[in-house]
Order: sequence, then structure tokens, then C-alpha cells
Amino acid sequence: MTTDELKFDAQGLIPCVVQQYDTGEVLMVAWMNAESLALTQQTGTTWFWSRSRQEFWNKGATSGNMQQVRELWADCDGDTLLVKVDSPGPACHTGARSCFFNELGVEA
Repeated sequence: MTTDELKFDAQGLIPCVVQQYDTGEVLMVAWMNAESLALTQQTGTTWFWSRSRQEFWNKGATSGNMQQVRELWADCDGDTLLVKVDSPGPACHTGARSCFFNELGVEA
């Protein structure tokens, strides 16, 4: 699949799941547009589009915990991205390693 075949939403965005490349740990979910995707491919670090701030952000640029891209994948429909990274520190803005730390539980 090529980047031209990706399906961005009406706002020009596509969801991106970020995963630690060697453990499979899901670290975060963020949004990319065509430009942040291109920046990610060109620089080898993750770039996202902030919907709340309406600006680009290079993950870890402020904290020093830059995510180094190892692999970049699109799903079968081309409407979601998976980026496998080497993330040296916390990926969550709360300081947690992963944004996924709130267990909801399942009733079986």
C-alpha cells in the first residue's frame, strides 16, 4: 500500500496506534495528517497533529523521550496506521509508560 491509498477522514486525519517494537506494548493512540505522516517518514521520529492545539507535535521533543520509528504499517482498509517505535521513556503525557493504564474490567 502507498501513502496515496490511505483513507484520511473529513478533517484530513488518520488514527495512529503507537506500539513498542520489541515488546508489542501499546503505548498511545494519536492522529496524523498527510504532512505529519511525511515528517515521520522523513525524520524517523513520530510526528502527530494535535486536534486540540491545531498544530504539529514531535513526540518527545520537549521531554527528550523521542520515539524512533522502526516500522510503519497501514491496516487492510488503509484507514488506520500502526507505528512500531523504540520509545525510551514515558509515552503518556501523565508520565506513565503507556496511555493505557485504566482497566475497565469485563463481566463474563
